Amino acid sequence: MTGADRPGRFDQLVSFLRVGDLDRAASFYTDVLGLELVLDQGACRIFRASADAFIGVCAHRGPPHDPTAVITTFVTQDVEGWHARLVAAGAVVDAEPTFSERFGVTHFFFRDPDGYLLEVQRFHDPAWPRPAGGGDRR
Repeated sequence: MTGADRPGRFDQLVSFLRVGDLDRAASFYTDVLGLELVLDQGACRIFRASADAFIGVCAHRGPPHDPTAVITTFVTQDVEGWHARLVAAGAVVDAEPTFSERFGVTHFFFRDPDGYLLEVQRFHDPAWPRPAGGGDRR
């Protein structure tokens, strides 16, 4: 791939944690850590940790220390470009980018060489904060 057909840098980062008690977790992140709730998606609540880094907590029924319970999400407007780049590089990509009506995002999942679950996504919800550095907001 040449520089011309590579997608740009990522705009933001979200780490998602699956939790057994969503209200308890949300209270911890707001009341104990003092983080701002930026988006409530019902089953997931996302908090601002810094200008362009976020932590999301999502309701999960399963073992509390399940190694698949953490997802690192790279936020970009160019989901399709990143999908093409990762497929071309031979990365383990789960599926084509899809739109999730439930969460209002276009996304796909992939794995790093050690099997960690990663995600690339674009938020469609106008409540999602714009990147501090401006970002590529097509």
